[in-house]
Amino acid sequence: MALKTLSAKAAAALDKELMSTGAFSIDQLMELAGLSVSQVIYRVHPLDKGSRVLVACGPGNNGGDGLVAARHLRHYGYQPTIYYPKRSKNELYQRLAKQLEDLEVPFVEDFSSAVKSTDHIVDAIFGFSFSGEVREPFPAVIKALEETNIPVTSVDAPSSWNIEDGPPKSGLGSSFMPDFLVSLTAPKPLVKHFKGRHFVGGRFVSPSIAKKYDFEVPKYEGLDQIVEISPNGQKL
Repeated sequence: MALKTLSAKAAAALDKELMSTGAFSIDQLMELAGLSVSQVIYRVHPLDKGSRVLVACGPGNNGGDGLVAARHLRHYGYQPTIYYPKRSKNELYQRLAKQLEDLEVPFVEDFSSAVKSTDHIVDAIFGFSFSGEVREPFPAVIKALEETNIPVTSVDAPSSWNIEDGPPKSGLGSSFMPDFLVSLTAPKPLVKHFKGRHFVGGRFVSPSIAKKYDFEVPKYEGLDQIVEISPNGQKL
């Protein structure tokens, strides 16, 4: 069975529908997304592998998911560090950052230096809406992600990848292949280029919305907000 995916246009429309007829707020969706990401980290990188997690956050919703994930990781017993160079003035993001500051989670300004003292990296820089060139200060971050041997988990899309076409054909990001990917709501077409372990976090999607957008909600077990799936879309 071929893995069903959501295009950028469909993913944006679905998000809009979740917040209208679906009756979700953006706060709720971000909380559920970040919780899903934190559960993936807990599964693929348990505390006995090292508690230091560096979370790279972009200025948009993907970065917000990363901030939420970091808060949950802190409560699980990890020691997250946040790289968040372009802080949004939006109240929601400011509250998420304040929650982390209250938990004494450090924010760092030098990503390359922070990489040298972490055990796992969360790439929450760019999501499914990314297109065009990677702008400052993120080129150096993408380069560091390409070169590091530390395991990386990307949120919804490996940063610098095109949602339809995957990694750039050449140049910055062309050799970036994270170890783990968390597709939020449903997988995007870029997953056909991804070679690591793939998880879906979309337990909040109703059957009617899944039917409308022509994808299947996998069977989630127990308390899990995530499901690991194979390249052909089967649950592992």
